[in-house]
Amino acid sequence: MQHLIRTSDFSKEEILSLFDDARDFLTSKPNEILKGKIIVTLFFENSTRTRSSFEIAAKRLGAEVVSLDVGSSSTSKGETIYDTVANINAMKPDAIIIRHSECGLPETLVGYVDCPILNAGDGRHSHPTQALLDLFTIYEHFDGKTDGKKIGIVGDVRNSRVAGSNRRLLPRFGIEVNLIAPDCFKYESDDFKQFSTIAEVIDDLDIVMSLRSQLERHNLTYFESLNEYAKDFCITSELMADKDILLLHPGPVNRNIDITDEMLKDPRCKVLEQVTNGVAIRAAVLKKLILA
Repeated sequence: MQHLIRTSDFSKEEILSLFDDARDFLTSKPNEILKGKIIVTLFFENSTRTRSSFEIAAKRLGAEVVSLDVGSSSTSKGETIYDTVANINAMKPDAIIIRHSECGLPETLVGYVDCPILNAGDGRHSHPTQALLDLFTIYEHFDGKTDGKKIGIVGDVRNSRVAGSNRRLLPRFGIEVNLIAPDCFKYESDDFKQFSTIAEVIDDLDIVMSLRSQLERHNLTYFESLNEYAKDFCITSELMADKDILLLHPGPVNRNIDITDEMLKDPRCKVLEQVTNGVAIRAAVLKKLILA
């Protein structure tokens, strides 16, 4: 039985196969390849895109989705997450999708289940399906020719699980990762080129991925306001000029903090395409893990 805890759980060949299925799902009508299957979603953190895209993907494949309200679940009565998952597993679901604030938690649940666990985000650690859909968006844009492409990941690279998954996944496909952040958000590693301003590196980039500032994960206040942060790290039309650069963001976007209103309307911005691709990629992952 295979799980998806981090992107390294899939080989490069498996990822390319997922992309083949995702292309089919983007162009085909809903089907019933998962008819009779039951998928449980268990989200201990807020989510709009990830949760809804998993659920839409499942339903388009004919599966039934049970979305548990964790606020009224037995965890609020003192039951451990391990017992909660073990009890859910006893009801014989075909997959469990979980998001939790604790880094590494989804991996610790593997021993309590007889079905695939899909990590929908664990703290600052990992968000594998987001990284896969980001890569898919890049891969399709460049017709699979990703070797030698350079991406700048901009913003709170220290606390972003999206940045974490992408900096592990993208180099496997020949993409050079550059991290751009203020000192307080820098990732402590010598494995990647790091910059303090976008202007330093913008002329060398093929892709820019803007990130939301992870304010809920900060114990300290680093900026007087988000507007102060935006002065140096917002993606603007002046910064992008006429450069041939793909612009991405995992969402939710803080408008005029991460990306300006004008750039969100720019054809180089693929934020909504990422959302569309997210449904297709998650459908491909569900098919792979449930029908394996």
